Amino acid sequence: MKLQVKFSLYNAITKIAIILVLGAIILFSLDRLAYNQFDNRLIKKKNKIIKHLNDDEIDSLLNKQQSFTDYNILKEEFIVLTDIPDNQKDSTAKVFTEKREIEGDIEVYRILNYKFSYHTNWYNLEIGETMTALQSIKNSIRFYMLIVLVAALLITLVTDFTFSNFLLKPFYQIIDKKINLVDDPSHYNYQNIPTTTNDFKILDNSINSLMRKINTLFALEKQFIANVSHELLTPISILSTRFENMLNTPGIPVEHENKIYASLKTLNRLKVIINSLLLISKVENNQYLKTEEISLKREIDDIYEDLEDRIVDKNISYNANLSKDFHFTGNKALIHTLLINIINNAIKYNVVGGSITITDKTEAEKYIISISDTGSGMSMALVENAFDRFKRGNTEENGFGLGLAIVQSIARFHKIEVDIKSEEHKGTSISLFFSK
Repeated sequence: MKLQVKFSLYNAITKIAIILVLGAIILFSLDRLAYNQFDNRLIKKKNKIIKHLNDDEIDSLLNKQQSFTDYNILKEEFIVLTDIPDNQKDSTAKVFTEKREIEGDIEVYRILNYKFSYHTNWYNLEIGETMTALQSIKNSIRFYMLIVLVAALLITLVTDFTFSNFLLKPFYQIIDKKINLVDDPSHYNYQNIPTTTNDFKILDNSINSLMRKINTLFALEKQFIANVSHELLTPISILSTRFENMLNTPGIPVEHENKIYASLKTLNRLKVIINSLLLISKVENNQYLKTEEISLKREIDDIYEDLEDRIVDKNISYNANLSKDFHFTGNKALIHTLLINIINNAIKYNVVGGSITITDKTEAEKYIISISDTGSGMSMALVENAFDRFKRGNTEENGFGLGLAIVQSIARFHKIEVDIKSEEHKGTSISLFFSK
């Protein structure tokens, strides 16, 4: 989950929690306030009734209906006076909430109950007020709180997401431009990303400083490889010539002849490695031109002619089914090297009687050519490091682990994306993505 989304969710959750807590406090406070108001009003009414009570009023209340001696037309309040036995003790007023039925309608009332004596008789006075209005108000408050909560949630999500997007935009630009899109330290752009956040400025400057060190080391490494390779090729050529001359010497013993052949073989291996490193170094130093019109179909056909003998020797079924003849501008020799390295690996690591299939397709403004084999394949760990120099998936075959490193260098030079899919004992598929 992106940092921006996490920020938005965190802010939204904290604000919702605050709204819920405040809403609960408000509802609880409203309850307490409403009950206090009800109780005070009932006590005042009780005091007023007791104060103005006389014989006529008592007779009037006692002679009305049995259950509810007096109530208003809206059934919002009632007064009940009943005669009770005279052996009562003086009591204080009690207030409670209870359901009462008035003419078939059941309502919740706040009721004050008070027992008192008038002259020599005891009476029970009940004064009630309906709580329907209070419940209605509470329900209305809950409803509007829910609306406010949902509205606050939506508003806070949108505003937080927009603000975090604005706040973190420089951070994502630094990650993309300074890390993700950098395929070569020598092409790194040291221009700072505009931002007013000091933390991002520090991050930007730190990455620039780190890339300067990496770029220096990278340049030194390339220069070292180029220089060493050049310096080694000359003595290797001299040694090869001397060994070849020694082989032409009449009467040379067979034992010496075998040792000279072995030495020549070692020198040739060393020469191949140095030439491969030189090729990578020159490609990475942009020492080649990209001005030739290249036909991929023609290159594939030429490579098949070059490798046909090896394909037949291993009894491999070769299928090149290209739907179109894709053309682009580049360096023909390098592209030939790129393709021959991939197809050569497909032959080298294939099983006897296996197959090589070359297909193409167009997808999302890309022309994709895939070269698949039914060979030994590679593990996930090897696939992740497939482009590393001197990494080899199969040590039983001859090779130096530079083939795919050369492929990657040439692909980067031509801005071609490379994707490898491989499964052990099932085969490998390498796809090249060309921009149209």
